[in-house]
Amino acid sequence: MTEINNQPIAPIQPVIDNYFGTDVVDNYRYMEDFNDPTVQEWVKAQADYTIETLSQLPGRKAFFDRLKELDDSVPAKVSSIMQLANGNIFYYKQAAQDDVEKLFMRSSIDGLEMLLVDPDRFRQETGKTHAINEFTPSWDGKYLVYMVSASGSEDASLHVMSTETLQDVDRPISRMVPQPVAWLPDNQSFFYHRLQEVKEGMAATEKYLHSQVYWHKLGTDLEQDKLSLGSQATPSVNVPPMTWPFIFTLPNSNYTIALIGYGTQTEIDLYVSTVDLLSQNTPEWTKICDVVDKVIHFSVHGEDIYLLTSKNAAHFKIIKTLLVKPDLATAQTVLAESDSIVRDIFAANDALYAIVTENGIGKVIRITYDGKIQHLKLPSDGTVNFLKNDPLADGILISLTTWTKCDRYYEYNPNTDLFTKLGLQPEGKYDAPSDLVATEVTVKSHDGMMIPLSIIHKEGTILDGSNPCLLIGYGAYGLSFDPFYRQTQYAWYERGGIFAIAHVRGGGENGEEWYRAGFQQTKPNTWKDFIACAEYLIEEKYTSPAKLAGQGASAGGILIGRAITERPDLFAVAIPRVGCLNQVRLETTPNGVNNTPEFGSCETEAGFDALYAMDSFLHVRDGVNYPAMLITHGMTDPRVEPWQSAKFAARVQAASASGKPVLLRMDYEAGHGIGSTKTQIIQERADIFAFMMWQFELDNC
Repeated sequence: MTEINNQPIAPIQPVIDNYFGTDVVDNYRYMEDFNDPTVQEWVKAQADYTIETLSQLPGRKAFFDRLKELDDSVPAKVSSIMQLANGNIFYYKQAAQDDVEKLFMRSSIDGLEMLLVDPDRFRQETGKTHAINEFTPSWDGKYLVYMVSASGSEDASLHVMSTETLQDVDRPISRMVPQPVAWLPDNQSFFYHRLQEVKEGMAATEKYLHSQVYWHKLGTDLEQDKLSLGSQATPSVNVPPMTWPFIFTLPNSNYTIALIGYGTQTEIDLYVSTVDLLSQNTPEWTKICDVVDKVIHFSVHGEDIYLLTSKNAAHFKIIKTLLVKPDLATAQTVLAESDSIVRDIFAANDALYAIVTENGIGKVIRITYDGKIQHLKLPSDGTVNFLKNDPLADGILISLTTWTKCDRYYEYNPNTDLFTKLGLQPEGKYDAPSDLVATEVTVKSHDGMMIPLSIIHKEGTILDGSNPCLLIGYGAYGLSFDPFYRQTQYAWYERGGIFAIAHVRGGGENGEEWYRAGFQQTKPNTWKDFIACAEYLIEEKYTSPAKLAGQGASAGGILIGRAITERPDLFAVAIPRVGCLNQVRLETTPNGVNNTPEFGSCETEAGFDALYAMDSFLHVRDGVNYPAMLITHGMTDPRVEPWQSAKFAARVQAASASGKPVLLRMDYEAGHGIGSTKTQIIQERADIFAFMMWQFELDNC
C-alpha cells in the first residue's frame, strides 16, 4: 500500500446559520471565496498532494497506457451529426492522434470531407485549450455559426464563418451559452440567446438572469442587433428573470416559435408569431402552452405543432394543434399514452417520428401525417437517439448503442423502409467485444419499489464476492441513464471489473411519476434506491463491501454523497465527480437559481428541509469509518462550483476515523467535463481505476 503522509489540513472556522429554527453549522464557509489566497493555497496543496499520491500507485501508468491504447483502437470518433436537406453533413470528428474534436463537413456532391473549424487555432492564439461547444449551419449550408470556449469553462463566444472561404464573416459575440442559434429562411440572419453583462457590484447569482434573444444580420454591427425576446422586449410574453428565452425557426416557414425555459425544469412555455412581424419589430405572440400543460418537447410540420406532454399521461403522449389558432383544449391526440415511455419526437418532411422505450429498449414509431402508425424495424436493440436532420428532408438519422457496443449511425429511408449506415464512423477492434454480457434485474428498494439495475462484466465471471465492482447512478432532472459503451471501459472489464448502473428514482426511466418520486421532498428515494442496488450486488456475490466503489457525477453527487453518509459500511471507495455536495448553499451560486425548480429553495421551510436532507456535507459525522474517496472537480466549472468539492473533502478528511485516503483531485484546465481534452479524460479515468484497485488491494492484478 502506498503511504499517505503530510496531507494539508484545512482550518476550521465555524459559521452558524438558522433556517426556520434549525441551527446549521458550517465549518468551512470561508472556502466559498475561491479568490481568497489562503483558500487557493490549500486547494493547490491538496491538488498537488493528490497528483503525487496517484502517480505513485503501482497500476496507474499501466491503466493510462491501456486506456490510451483502447481509445486509439478506432481511427476516429464521430459525433453530433447534422444533415441538411441538400445532403451535406456536419459533424465533430476526433482522430486517434487528436486531443480535441474538430468540426467537419461532408459534401453530398462528391462525398469529400472538409475541415471547417480546428480549436487548436484558438489554443495557439491564447495558450489555453479550446473546445467547440455548439454549431448551427444556415439552411443552405453556406454559413456556419459555431461557439468555442476555453479550459472547459463553457463561457462561449459565437463566430460566423463562410463554408466556402472558411473565413469568419463577423466579429465574435461574447456572453454566450452553448445553444443552437435559429437561422431565418433568408439564410442571412439568425436569432441568438445571450446572457446579460455582469457589471461591477452585481451579485454572482445574477449571471444567468435576464438573458434575452437578439436578431443578427450578417455583415452588420453587433450594436445594431434587435432585441427580439425578453422581459424588456415583449410585454405579451411572460419572461421572468430566471427563465431562458429562445426563438426557433423553420427553413420554409413564416412561423417562429418562442420557448421560455424555467431553469432546469423540463416543462416549457411556447408562443407562436411570424418572421414578418418580427422583422417589423412588432411581434404578436400567441400562447400555445405553459408549464401547467406539462409539455417538454415540440416539433412543427406545416401548419401543425406536435407536443410531447405528460399531462394526464405519466408515460407521455403526443398531441397536435394548429399554429394559426393553437388550442390545447381541442388538441388532437396523435399517439396515446401506453406502457411504453415516449422520449422524443421529430417532424420530418414525410412523417412524424417518435422514440419510445419498452423495458429500457429503444423503439422508433413512424406516424404519417394522415395518422397511420408504423413500428420501424431497427438494425439492433439498444438505445436510440435522433440525430439532427433538416425538417425538409424525408426520413430520420439515428444513433444506436448498447452496454456492450459503441454508437453506430444510421439513416432511415421511408421509400425503402430500411436503415443504412451513414458510413461516417470507422470501426475499431474494441467497438463491440464478444466476451461481454449485460444483465438486467430489478431490486427491491426500502419501500418495496422495484429498481432497475444493469450489470455488465466479462463472460464467465465467477460470482464469489471477490470481484471489483463500480456502481454508478444519477437520478435527477428526469434524465434516463441509457445504455452506452466506450472502448476505454474494456480496461475495467479485462481486469475482472464489474460495472453496474442503478436506475434510481429521480431519473426518467419509467416516466414522469418515476422522476417525481426522486424530486425535492421525495429525493431520499434516489440514494436509498442506490443503497438497495449496492446491497443486491453484495447479496448476490457480484462483489463485497471491500471491493465495491460507488460513483455519482454532478447532480449524482447527491446520490453518492448521501449513500456513503447514510451507509458508509457498504462501500470501500466513493467517487464524487464535479458533485453537488452542499445543497443548502447551492442557490448562492451563479447556476443555483436555475436549479431551484429541480431541488427547491431555502426560502421556504419545506424547501430547506428537502435541501438539508440532500446535503452530503452537512451529514458528515465525526468519528465515522468513511470509505476511501477520490473527489474530482474542474476549476472552471460553471455548473457546480468547485468549492463544493473542496468543502466536502475538508470535512471528510477531518471527520473520518477509517484512516483511508480522502483525495481532492482539482484539474485547473477543466470545468464540468464539457470540452475536456482526450488526454484529460484518460488521465482522470486512469486515476479513478488505479485508485479503486489500490483500495481494493488489487494493485497488481
